[in-house]
Amino acid sequence: MQSPEQRFSSRVENYVRYRPNYPQEIIAMLQREAGLTPATIIADVGSGTGISTDLFLRFGCTVHAVEPNREMREAAERLLSHHGGFHSVNGSAQATTLPDHSVDFVVAAQAFHWFNTPETRAEFSRILKPQGHIVLIWNERKLDATPFLRAYENLLLTFATDYAQVRHENIDAGALGRFFVGPHATHTFPNEQHFDFEGLKGRLLSSSYAPAEGGPRHDEMIVRLRRIFDAHQVSGRVCFEYDTRVHVGR
Repeated sequence: MQSPEQRFSSRVENYVRYRPNYPQEIIAMLQREAGLTPATIIADVGSGTGISTDLFLRFGCTVHAVEPNREMREAAERLLSHHGGFHSVNGSAQATTLPDHSVDFVVAAQAFHWFNTPETRAEFSRILKPQGHIVLIWNERKLDATPFLRAYENLLLTFATDYAQVRHENIDAGALGRFFVGPHATHTFPNEQHFDFEGLKGRLLSSSYAPAEGGPRHDEMIVRLRRIFDAHQVSGRVCFEYDTRVHVGR
């Protein structure tokens, strides 16, 4: 199995183009529940290509985007360096390189399942200011809400290399309870994406567990994907539905 830091190196462009954004409603919730303001300083850990970073930059925050993967970090720099509050950091969840007690929020979006370790908890505590908040975010694809989503899930179970081992749903209530110090709250927002076939293919290939072009069973997988699309498309599009879950604590 590839290390988490290297799994997405060859998938950056598909990740940029086809991964979902996060609902804007997250900002209003964090204003209300955690005191988020445009003056908030954020460490976005495992920031990847900057999808979550952009959400907070557009609100006016200063964001230190901490990402160990060079290709993903460079994509974020290309897309976000026009924001004055954007700072790209070559670091990891266990070693962010940020100063002690320097940030108000630590955010991890679509990433925490890669680095849920005691070393990460210690690093988050080190860089957070007193009374700072930790915010863990995932877009959770609905697995069986529609016939299309059921067929797509079956495709992954058939062809994906280590899908069951790396799913972010492996972070359950027990894991969250052990990570947060004290109580935490969970908020859920609806989210969705609409794809033509090329978009659907790009979304599939942005996943680290999908066989890449030239790899075993890749061509067979794409043929099956085409069949699924043709069977379920409406006006040339299919819909990914998500529950976006946001866990807020200390």
